[in-house]
Amino acid sequence: MTTPDISAARQQFDAAISAATSAEAAFLALQDFVRRIVGAKLFTVMLVDMEAELARRAYTSDPENYPASGTKPIRYDRWFDIVHKARQPFVANSIADISTVFADYELIDSLGCQSVVNLPVVLGGELIGTVNMLDVADHYTPERVELIVREVSIPAKLALAVAARA
Repeated sequence: MTTPDISAARQQFDAAISAATSAEAAFLALQDFVRRIVGAKLFTVMLVDMEAELARRAYTSDPENYPASGTKPIRYDRWFDIVHKARQPFVANSIADISTVFADYELIDSLGCQSVVNLPVVLGGELIGTVNMLDVADHYTPERVELIVREVSIPAKLALAVAARA
């Protein structure tokens, strides 16, 4: 993606997040931004509740298969170590790799998604959620992951902060 394209996507996100008065609008602004700069067939936002050891889906681009009311138990595995402990993006570019950490890998595959990036969102020193981008196999190249870290991290924090206020 060229610098002018990213700049235009940033401007569109800025306008949308500035106008957002609901969590849905904030997350939709983030989803549109992500889709413009790196692509995502499936886009979700999960909020973390470590006391209850649950992750709750706060937003989804596919409410039929992944309703916003859905929860998942926190599992202490390799994904947890990467996302929660190291606070780094989890990246998998094949359904085989996805199947090692996500029990719903068959549903993910049936939606045409075989790659994923889970971007941790940290505010106030605490991991509060993840932004989850899924697409076709091998979609999240090192260059795209670098772009996600560089360009999506701050908008993700802003969207979650706006959503928390709404």
